[in-house]
Amino acid sequence: MPTARRTIRAASAGAVALSVALTGCAGAGSIGTSGRTVTIAMVSNSQMQDAQQLASQFEAENPDIDLKFVTLSENQARAKITASTAMGGGEFDVVMISNYETPQWAEYGWLTNLSPYIERTDGYDADDIIPSLREALSYEGDLYSVPFYGESSFLMYRKDLFEQAGITLSDPPTWNEVADAAARLDSPDINGICLRGKPGWGELLAPLDTVINTFGGRWFDEDWNAQLNSPEVREAVQFYVDLVREHGQPGAATSGFSECATQLAQGRVAMWYDSTSAVSTLEDPASSNVVGKIGYAAAPVREKDPSGWLYTWSLGIPAGSEHTEDAWKFISWMTDQQYLRTVGEQLGWERVPPGSRLSTYEIPEYAEAAAAYGPITLESIEGADQQNPTVDPVPYTGIQFVAIPEFQDLGTRVSQQISAAIAGRQTVEEALDQAQKYAEAVGATYREKQ
Repeated sequence: MPTARRTIRAASAGAVALSVALTGCAGAGSIGTSGRTVTIAMVSNSQMQDAQQLASQFEAENPDIDLKFVTLSENQARAKITASTAMGGGEFDVVMISNYETPQWAEYGWLTNLSPYIERTDGYDADDIIPSLREALSYEGDLYSVPFYGESSFLMYRKDLFEQAGITLSDPPTWNEVADAAARLDSPDINGICLRGKPGWGELLAPLDTVINTFGGRWFDEDWNAQLNSPEVREAVQFYVDLVREHGQPGAATSGFSECATQLAQGRVAMWYDSTSAVSTLEDPASSNVVGKIGYAAAPVREKDPSGWLYTWSLGIPAGSEHTEDAWKFISWMTDQQYLRTVGEQLGWERVPPGSRLSTYEIPEYAEAAAAYGPITLESIEGADQQNPTVDPVPYTGIQFVAIPEFQDLGTRVSQQISAAIAGRQTVEEALDQAQKYAEAVGATYREKQ
């Protein structure tokens, strides 16, 4: 797809300056002093920080390999990794990407096919990877990245507060029930709900897209006509904006995953709708004041059920890497069954990266520690269908994203408009009118190809 290749290169070009500016700085760290260095670009979430903490054990087992980490916030990491991989400069040997990038980049030849490495690695067991994730990370039947952790989305709520207020939820809960509970629990001391409002196609749009989907909305119809000003999308976005403005956390327009995790972990909000991976923070006594007080419910619905997303932070090897064998040694160490046991035994079972392997849910210690959230996490990931994300048919795949190369730019622009509505700088109608124009320009290029 030469046109798509040019498109994503163009989208990456704007990130090159950021990539150069950030190289070797924020979050960068090197372990060991041997001759060969594997450079790893990662997102600075808590599970990745645990991997860095344990990385000295990898180096002890592989004394001829040094590890150098470059860890950045989600938006910065996306820009930097995309720019570096697209340009093929060999800056990184291992990159943390997702089921959005993997199939596209594999098609463009930007990633190393991992299946041959997997086949000759004793005990790695690719069949143990949760099937929905394995499919999402494959291109033409081969894996081009492997999951570090997988996630869907669910509703997290304070069981004690719900019980005190006499609030119950359906299974799955409806968004109307969630809004009603947020209003009843909102007080000067605690906010009713936390929802992402921070711009970014992987920030605000992740939860919001699932709301759009279950309300009956979609980004494009089957003929690639933009639908962001449709009644269904308008209703969904207005609902989301009103809910977070009326009963959400302070500074909602700048709140992302990390900020909402802190809000709920510190007992400042009654509910949070977000990633199933949040349990690593919420159930860790070192970072949370609400351990054991959180209930977990399936992603809220309106018209479409289920409505949870499908996502995985995975590890791949850029085609430009000169250290593919060493890179695979590290990736296989960080994503195999033994690593999960090491995290549980040394750091705590609540900190095990969830949702990557079926066998995780068969570990007795993990099953006990994750009794409240483990089954619903696995059920949500297995039930997420990115081939059929909406009520009405669409020409794209992806639940909380549209799996086209233009979406990095399109989604970011649309999220900026909606974040401005959350901040009160414009109305939802104004935000979606502008968003529709952005989407129309993208849709037109696809109609021309038909």
